[in-house]
Amino acid sequence: MKLCIPSLGNGGLEDLVSEHFGRAPTFTVVDMTNNEVNVVENTGEHFGGVGNTPELVAGAGAEIMLCSGLGPRAISAFEQLGIEVYVGASGTVKDAINAFQAGKLAEASDANACQSHRH
Repeated sequence: MKLCIPSLGNGGLEDLVSEHFGRAPTFTVVDMTNNEVNVVENTGEHFGGVGNTPELVAGAGAEIMLCSGLGPRAISAFEQLGIEVYVGASGTVKDAINAFQAGKLAEASDANACQSHRH
């Protein structure tokens, strides 16, 4: 199982979770099977690149996204790509993974989507 967490840099498990997933500078992808950690630069359209962020995450092989929050359009895009999304992540990437494993993150839905990101 590969988890993806929007992050602020290249710090791996010790990096901080980005509060705005679409504008996260990087995504930390953790393969829970072999504990391999990869950091992927965000080259999506928010950063002047091409493609949307959910497609970038899917291309990194992620099966589950753990983030602070995101808008309904992004939730829908992840659903279409078959990627589960959980919200409420904070602290470090490692903190987010621990919260997910402890069942402390909520599955993303329109009801808990960021209201300021309804675009």
